[in-house]
Amino acid sequence: MDLHNCMLCPRKCGADRSRRAGFCGCGAEVKAAKAFLHMWEEPCISGKNGAGTVFFSGCCLKCCFCQNHEISGNNFGKEISVERLAEIFIELQDKGAENIDLVSPTPYVPHIIKALDICGNDLKIPIVYNTGGYELPETIEMLGGYVDVYLPDMKYYDDSLGEKYSSVKNYFGTASEAIKEMYRQVGPVQIENGIIKKGVIIRHLALPSHRKDSEKILEWIAETFPKKDVLVSLMSQYVPMYKSFEHKEISRRISSFEYDFLLDRASELGLEGFMQERSSAVSDYTPDFDLTGI
Repeated sequence: MDLHNCMLCPRKCGADRSRRAGFCGCGAEVKAAKAFLHMWEEPCISGKNGAGTVFFSGCCLKCCFCQNHEISGNNFGKEISVERLAEIFIELQDKGAENIDLVSPTPYVPHIIKALDICGNDLKIPIVYNTGGYELPETIEMLGGYVDVYLPDMKYYDDSLGEKYSSVKNYFGTASEAIKEMYRQVGPVQIENGIIKKGVIIRHLALPSHRKDSEKILEWIAETFPKKDVLVSLMSQYVPMYKSFEHKEISRRISSFEYDFLLDRASELGLEGFMQERSSAVSDYTPDFDLTGI
């Protein structure tokens, strides 16, 4: 993929990243903010030892409620070489990581592939691609044989919400096709000893005032994939922060009524996966980005 005319994400901004950052804020080199054993992912990802999580700087989306806005919007982080990225993967494995959990990796797909090639057979744990869902199927195709587990968000069914809250057009159409490609590539979920080894987990962060949009996403998942082939992570952890206060309808936590409605609907649809307690809706679950492990 040519970073002199970057087309990695659906925005296809065409930036020459050797000279200037793309829409995502990313230049030609890998930039990361933290690498550590993360205990707060889904149980089958964090396991007992934690996911070997690498938080990358920059993002293809501009979500007004982003809990990681320090790195996604403000691009906090440190530039590192592909060789150093490969070393970080091995270091996390040596610390007992259950997997390598790549957070917001899209702008760095070519770098990640090179780093994984450097690791070769020395890296023996699954690779998790943890994304906001706004992906090109062509970019996902590049990752065939490299990624074992896809962890995409499905944020909005109504594209007007994507435009309003994430400054993106055609979010649902784009994300839905990308997720289908992810499933085509890795197939049904495979779990061994409580840890996911292969498959797709679709995350949905329930937003206040938009339970009907969330319901449509759950219905789409149920209609699109064979039951039990993909898992659903229905998250209640929304906390208003960053620029979310510009929108009155999402400037509060989700209510018990709203979340219980979605839990009931997921059950009715026969969806399986992970459902959060509302007590997780606190800012304590946002890590400090302090260049640990970088």
